[in-house]
Amino acid sequence: MPFREVNSKMVEAQVIPGQRMYSQRGAMLAYRGEVSFTPSVTGGQGGVMGMIGRRVANEQTPLMTVEGSGTVMFGHGGHHIQVVNLQGETLYVEADRLLAFDGTLQQGTMFMGSQGGVMGMVRGQVTGQGLFTTTLKGHGAVAVMAHGGVIELPITPNRPVHVDPQAYVAHHGDVRNKLSTALGWRDMVGRGSGEAFQLELSGQGAVYVQASEEKL
Repeated sequence: MPFREVNSKMVEAQVIPGQRMYSQRGAMLAYRGEVSFTPSVTGGQGGVMGMIGRRVANEQTPLMTVEGSGTVMFGHGGHHIQVVNLQGETLYVEADRLLAFDGTLQQGTMFMGSQGGVMGMVRGQVTGQGLFTTTLKGHGAVAVMAHGGVIELPITPNRPVHVDPQAYVAHHGDVRNKLSTALGWRDMVGRGSGEAFQLELSGQGAVYVQASEEKL
C-alpha cells in the first residue's frame, strides 16, 4: 500500500479492499471512495497483549484503522513527512512520529538498552525519547513526521554516521547505535561547542535526520 507524496506535508494512500492500514487519529485530511475510519482499540497490531506492551513502554499513540476502497490524504500539524519503503528491514521510530503505515508491517517495541547497552538507555534519556522505541518490520510503506524537512543518510560498513540526538528521527537496516560524548574542560566552564552528545550509527542501513532540534 504505497504512499504518494502530494507535497512535503501531505501524502496520499491507496486503500485496497481486503487490506488495512493504520494512521494517527485525526490525520485524515480528505478522501475519495468508500473508506471507513475506525478507532483502533488495541493501538495497532498484536492484540491486547501488544497494546499492554506498548502502554507499559510508553509507546502508545492513538491510532485508527483505515479500510475500504479509495484514496486518502494524510497530514498532521503541518509537520514534514518522510515516506520510508521497507523491503524486509526493521524501522526504528518513536510512536508519536508515525503518521500512517501499511497494515502488513509487523509492529513491536524494543528496549533501547538492547542497542547500545547502557549508553543506549542514556541516549533515550538525553533525547527525551524514553527507554523504548517502536519497530515496524516487513515489506510495506511508513509515513513518518518530522520538523523542518528530512534528509536520508546512508550508513555503510566502516563509515558510521554521527547525528545530533535531538535531530534524529528514525533509522532502518542492520544498524547499531550508541551515544558518544565529547565533554571536555571547555564544557565544564561553559565554553563548549554545544555538541556534547552525538549518536553514532554504524552497520548497513540509513538514518533520517530532521532540519531541526525540536521534538514533535
